[in-house]
Amino acid sequence: MKDEEIIELFFRRNERAIRETNAKYGKYCHSIAFHILNNSADAEECVSDTLFRAWNSIPPTRPTVFQMYLGKIVRNIAFNKYEALRALKRGGGTVAEVLEELEECIPDGNDVEQTVIAKELEQIIRAFVNKLPKREAYVFASRYFYTESIDEIAKKYGMTKNNVNVMLSRMRKRLKDYLVKEEYIAS
Repeated sequence: MKDEEIIELFFRRNERAIRETNAKYGKYCHSIAFHILNNSADAEECVSDTLFRAWNSIPPTRPTVFQMYLGKIVRNIAFNKYEALRALKRGGGTVAEVLEELEECIPDGNDVEQTVIAKELEQIIRAFVNKLPKREAYVFASRYFYTESIDEIAKKYGMTKNNVNVMLSRMRKRLKDYLVKEEYIAS
């Protein structure tokens, strides 16, 4: 079933929308959540929460790219769950590595001002990624959106782990420079 047809089911409040969404994008959402949480049961819970959140947000929202819309929802849910679990366990893992890597170029902020300008940061990073060559954009998204390990990325794109690390390091520096240029952070 096409995305437009599934979205139309949501707008008609037809519960088949949930089944069709899960059939088409359940594994995709599970993969994102699993990479963040490294636990299949928690990932499955995130998928269920994603379907529920989609049901509650469509309508009025009409996603232009349904897969990315769901990916963003599941990613946010999984990161929130990760933070909650981390607060309980203080564990490590790939997500901690990813967040630590991004701290090099994105300042941490838990205050209201940072929350308000988070949307601006999202747009700046999207513009940055859109300007990258295709392969670099895929590697960047694999690491910082899907939270894939260096090993997974190297295997997926036929690169050595060292090449992936160097490429990501260079992209983080370019991102930091780009954030300075866009006056999001001071130099």
